Amino acid sequence: MSNSTILIADDDAAIRTVLNQALGRAGYNVRATGNAATLWKWVSEGEGNLVITDVVMPDGNGLEMLPKIASDRPGLPVIVISAQNTIMTAIQAADAKAFDYLPKPFEPKELLLRIKNIIEKTKMSEQKRIIQFENIKIDLNKQLILKDKVEYKINNTEKIILEKMINNPGKTFERMEIGKLIELDKERSIDVIITRLRKKIELDPKNPKFLQTIRGAGYVLWIE
Repeated sequence: MSNSTILIADDDAAIRTVLNQALGRAGYNVRATGNAATLWKWVSEGEGNLVITDVVMPDGNGLEMLPKIASDRPGLPVIVISAQNTIMTAIQAADAKAFDYLPKPFEPKELLLRIKNIIEKTKMSEQKRIIQFENIKIDLNKQLILKDKVEYKINNTEKIILEKMINNPGKTFERMEIGKLIELDKERSIDVIITRLRKKIELDPKNPKFLQTIRGAGYVLWIE
């Protein structure tokens, strides 16, 4: 049985019923709606491990929500389903960074297989987003740093910087490079963000051991 929750948005009540039953039998928790607004409310409140959305709904376009979802919930997988069975729709879904696209009509078994594969891959990816070194734990999924049993919340900007540095250990990042990551071009503001991160990571922020300054070059994260 799975503890994963699937969020469904489709204005066709018959499809919602079929998916509700099929996913429920497979052990998933299911929440289904016929409109985009409710789906977005659920996503923004942190619900769901995977989203299934139709393209055309009474109050919006499922594809147009994907950039918002990616920004608010990075890594949340989205499967796009649509009766518009065209190459263009498939291309638009791919351009919008959908994890998968499935034209209607489809077999529920095929959708279940795709969901299972995506969730398994997502869980493997999430495991790599939890890093521990010495007495510090960084959880990018929950956006938390645990240091000496004290929790520190990290915001989206801090998470983006940390994730990039964690994936490139020992690499020096110039201020300009960090600025492009977070869409910020003021070097002083970048220094302030790094200082804030040090207070959450370092035992002695004034003498950093992990998030170090490379004079004249930028910043580097040293973790073992």
